[in-house]
Amino acid sequence: MEMFYRMIRGIIRPIVFLLYRPKVQGLENFPKSGKVIVYSNHISLLDPIIIGCLLPRKIYFMAKAELFKNPFFNFVLKKLGAFPVKRGTADLSAVKNSLQVLKDGNVFGIFPEGTRGRQGRVQHFSHGLAAIAHRSKAQIIPIGVIGEYRLFHPIKIKIGQALETDGYFSQKSSTALLESMSMDMENSLREMLES
Repeated sequence: MEMFYRMIRGIIRPIVFLLYRPKVQGLENFPKSGKVIVYSNHISLLDPIIIGCLLPRKIYFMAKAELFKNPFFNFVLKKLGAFPVKRGTADLSAVKNSLQVLKDGNVFGIFPEGTRGRQGRVQHFSHGLAAIAHRSKAQIIPIGVIGEYRLFHPIKIKIGQALETDGYFSQKSSTALLESMSMDMENSLREMLES
């Protein structure tokens, strides 16, 4: 799988840089090793492709189940490390997959808004991401996609600093705790997009 991922990434990356000229800020904030959660606002189907091409480690993205119905996309997405989630439900299989990715010391990627939103606006996060973060005790990195996907016009990607989580991870999980974590994640991303 790793060879397939590197091969596909090697083909797509120069095309991405040619067409969208991404400008990356804060790459030094991204951990070189260890379990990491990256989460981002979601403005286009291109978001996971751009982020996957820019970050130096393989990202295992959670993606909507509908994308896996096509046999070809199902094969390619799974080879690239993506796994399905049924939106609007408590998909325990997707949660288990994400926790396993993190347990193995890898990078888990998610768009916690659940659907594509308007540029510059962050929609409310459910507690799912916070619950995964709390159980895994992984580093949490916000990523902001800023601008529009227009051919030959630069798109900006901001990689934030890891969220301060020690105060959360030392507490027992509860609805109030997960709500507070979710709000912190939302606000961190919102501040990145507005700054």
